[in-house]
Amino acid sequence: MTRRRPPARRRPAARRGRAAGRRTRGKQAARIEGVGLLLIVVAGVSVAVAVVQWLAAHGWVLVVLGVPAAGAAVAWAHWRGQHARWARVKEQGLRYQLAQLDALGHREFEYAVRDLMKRDGCRDAVQVGGRGDNGADVKATDPLGRRWVIQCKHRRAGWSGSAIGTPDLHVLNGTGRQLHGGDVIVLVTNGRFSSKCPPYAKSQRLHLVDRHLLGEWAAGSRPLWEILNRLPPPRKPSALS
Repeated sequence: MTRRRPPARRRPAARRGRAAGRRTRGKQAARIEGVGLLLIVVAGVSVAVAVVQWLAAHGWVLVVLGVPAAGAAVAWAHWRGQHARWARVKEQGLRYQLAQLDALGHREFEYAVRDLMKRDGCRDAVQVGGRGDNGADVKATDPLGRRWVIQCKHRRAGWSGSAIGTPDLHVLNGTGRQLHGGDVIVLVTNGRFSSKCPPYAKSQRLHLVDRHLLGEWAAGSRPLWEILNRLPPPRKPSALS
């Protein structure tokens, strides 16, 4: 005897009707939203066209509005030019005495070294020292295209403070070229270096600027690359040179 399958259940007519109603209402809402957006665009274009036509018919309004705007633009450009010129004059005349450098904090000392590099023509000189600086406190490109990486060590007691040792040079030597891409790697201090630093620096092509050399550089007008010896050859001058 063959068993008959039970008839498939059908959705109640009321439930089907509600689902169809929701779909219909969703389509209607989308249509209304599209029509509303179209009306907004048309209204915006109409307003813009009307404004242009009105201004074309009343050219004197453009003149009245344009004269103050042009004057403001000229004044702003003049101010910018004057500000840039005064900044260059200030940089070119920058001088530091050692007593001034001694009175600075470590971070201020880094900014002072940055400003001296700017004075000498490194327009892109920037202070980068801080947590995770990997041995670089100042970076700059000189007018001959060479990239400078400088580490700064400030001593409040100056020459009487603790000497800079070779461990600091090891860090700088490991990151200055490989990580920072420097051509000239320098350690600057207002203090002194231990006796082991000069031979190590010479063997690794590092440059040391102690208190005496810093005093000559900061208080004079010669750029650092004219004071140091055994610098690498110039690169092709960059856009920042």
